[in-house]
This record gives sequence, C-alpha cells and structure tokens, in this order.
Amino acid sequence: MNRDADGLGERDDPLRWREFVLRRDGMIHAMDGGLWLHRHTWFDTPMAHLVCTNRELLLAYGASVGLPVHRLQVKPLKDPRTGERRDAWHWDLVGRFLPPIV
Repeated sequence: MNRDADGLGERDDPLRWREFVLRRDGMIHAMDGGLWLHRHTWFDTPMAHLVCTNRELLLAYGASVGLPVHRLQVKPLKDPRTGERRDAWHWDLVGRFLPPIV
C-alpha cells in the first residue's frame, strides 16, 4: 500500500492514522474505529502506540508495514464520553516502524 511521505496515505485510505494534540480527542477517534497514533518516549526512546477498537483494521495496518502479528497487544480502554471500558488493541511502534514527525 502506498503511503504519502507523512505516512497518512490518501484521505479515504482506511489505514490512515491520525495524531491529536489532545489525548481525549485521540481516544474518541480510536473508540470510533479510527487509527490513533499516540507518541511518547520509553526510557528516552521515541515510540508510539497505534490504537484502535477495530482489531482487523490494526491487523491490516500491521500487514501493510510488516509488523509481526504476535506484537499486537490488547488493552481495554475507558471511553472518555461514557466512562465504559471497551476492548482496544495497539501496536508498539519503535525504530523503523515509527512514522516520522511531520
């Protein structure tokens, strides 16, 4: 799958991830089935979580960039709109899998 230099792909690309200034907005996007890229550091190493409630969409993204399926992690998250816990999955993206900051 072709990706633009910023990693976002075409606007209608279902594997297009988004970043948000506010964590709450990213959580809502992920709860609605979108791909949320959440950057952070771990022991001074830049990384990100790619989060979504749609496991199949995350698996498709992983296949498109060469992530091994066994690295997909499940972690229930609280929907900020309702307070209800929902199943969600994420990839840990680090090294060559971490999209550049644009």
